Amino acid sequence: MSKLTDRISYLQGLAEGMKLNPDKDSHKLILGILDVLGEVGESFEALAESHGELSDYVESIDEDLADLEADLYDDEDEDAAEDTDGEFESTIEYECPHCGTVINIDPDDVDFDDDSLCPNCGKELFPELPEGAEEEPEEIDGDPADADDED
Repeated sequence: MSKLTDRISYLQGLAEGMKLNPDKDSHKLILGILDVLGEVGESFEALAESHGELSDYVESIDEDLADLEADLYDDEDEDAAEDTDGEFESTIEYECPHCGTVINIDPDDVDFDDDSLCPNCGKELFPELPEGAEEEPEEIDGDPADADDED
């Protein structure tokens, strides 16, 4: 930015050296333009300074966020199960809604549009819910009704 303000100062110096008369209309126009250019140059310098401060601030926020993400996701990485090959397990345990048999399923291999059958009872593992029906929430350590009473 200093290049811009230097150039504006140079032009203002030329105008002073030319001894432009502020009473003449053509000179008045040139002097007015130079004054406006000076103000624009000062505004650009202030804007550049504010931009630099803001960039520094955003960079520090980004670093803090990166530290938080590292702390948060490091914990999740430690909790992930690994096979003997060093690859992550991708199977989930699913309980048959009909007979209760627990089945290990690879989500990548399941097509939820096709009928998947339970190997124990032979019924559909993923039955379609009737319209308007909602899935029941899973119980967590007790009766779900108790959660509403806690205040």
